[in-house]
Amino acid sequence: MKKNRRQPLNLLELQPQRNAEWEVGEDGLVVLLIPKFRNRYLAKWLLPRLAKANFRVKLDKLGSFVWQRCDGKSPVAAIAEGMEAEFGSSAEPVYDRIGRFLVKLEREHFLVIPKPVAEK
Repeated sequence: MKKNRRQPLNLLELQPQRNAEWEVGEDGLVVLLIPKFRNRYLAKWLLPRLAKANFRVKLDKLGSFVWQRCDGKSPVAAIAEGMEAEFGSSAEPVYDRIGRFLVKLEREHFLVIPKPVAEK
């Protein structure tokens, strides 16, 4: 009996896609706009009573750099190389830092990281 084993994914080949509204602040850093309520009934009744409809998550310069390149076309390897070129040793360890950042954003549904289609 064959066991259904998952093939390990290579993070560097994946192409993350943004899944949240965002804007660039005056300082050039990215601000994510996260709705306070995702349930449409709560949103309908509570949002008109609130001053702001979204939470604002401010990213640092490294996070902003990565976020702006998560366009669904750029592989993580290219983003990491650009980050090394832009920030030098202040971005070290680049691959570990990007990996943790992307996993956290995907867990919170700010990013979608499509898995490659398995070849037969």
